[in-house]
Amino acid sequence: MIKYSNGLTYKKSQTKVSSNKVAFSFSSANRGMALEEDIIQSNEYYLRNNMALIYKRPTPIQVVKVDYEKGPRITEAYFSEKSTTDFNGVYQGRYIDIEAKSTQSKTSFPLSNITKKQFEHLSNVIKLGGLAFFIVEFAKLQRTFIVEAKQVIEFKNNEERKSIPVSCFEEIGREIKRGFSPRLDYLSYVDEIHRNS
Repeated sequence: MIKYSNGLTYKKSQTKVSSNKVAFSFSSANRGMALEEDIIQSNEYYLRNNMALIYKRPTPIQVVKVDYEKGPRITEAYFSEKSTTDFNGVYQGRYIDIEAKSTQSKTSFPLSNITKKQFEHLSNVIKLGGLAFFIVEFAKLQRTFIVEAKQVIEFKNNEERKSIPVSCFEEIGREIKRGFSPRLDYLSYVDEIHRNS
């Protein structure tokens, strides 16, 4: 059992489909996992092709109970602190940091989905000359965008709205087309954004 720092428990519900098949449904806390898996697959492709070294950043956990009966197995743990961003690494000799977010909204992305710590971290990455991006998925629209973190930070600091409309992502970001390998070729958009900025 893993518990989040806010006291909520990670739950995976199991639904029987037939005598030999099981379907899993996940809580809304895990809705971005498919997006993260697509990015991880893309990162593996980039590494195999010597294009970039970008990894999923692990979330620190505090182990509470371990069962040693059949070999060490963690039976209870807590997320000890909130992670900064989802992915980091090196691309074309520069540090890169990426936060991946998914929303069920068809009209806008709520800024409340980004923590204060994430805003501060990405601001520091930019200040120190690194590359910083958000990859935002509108799950129900089946559309995914990459946008520079500085654009999202500027929107938060200068606009009254508490969410960024899809039309704004169309204007300040790039829509990532899904493919086979890599699944989300977001680095080609990183290049395009930096050529035009």
